[in-house]
Amino acid sequence: MKCPYCGFEESRVVDSRPTDDNERIRRRRQCFQCLRRFTTYEIVETTPVMVIKRDKGREPYNREKLTNGILRACDKRDISLDQIDAIVDKVEAKIESSLEREIPSTTIGEYTMQVLKDIDEVAYVRFASVYKQFKDIHSFMEELNKLISEK
Repeated sequence: MKCPYCGFEESRVVDSRPTDDNERIRRRRQCFQCLRRFTTYEIVETTPVMVIKRDKGREPYNREKLTNGILRACDKRDISLDQIDAIVDKVEAKIESSLEREIPSTTIGEYTMQVLKDIDEVAYVRFASVYKQFKDIHSFMEELNKLISEK
């Protein structure tokens, strides 16, 4: 495993344990060269899910893209990286439970908004503003009013 700090290609596993959902193995590693520690996750490879984009193009599902979108929505909010990982895990669980090999990006966006709404309303609105591509302030206000009326 390549060290993310110095790039050295050898490290040792210091600690290994399953994640809370028992879907992955969390490994703490230590680089032989710089001696810094870092975390890796090992997952079972499953049948790849293809995402159907809005332009009808297809690409393999990418956890990193979803994580980056959620990170942007949660910027400067009191949401830890562990919570963001948990959000992504919940969305992935919904994707996998659908048993579909191809899933529209809009469905992934809906799943993500459902989870974010329960965790942080500001992050939800930020994610929705990008996902729903609000054209003007009125469509943005409609979404805010829906959120307020649900409370």
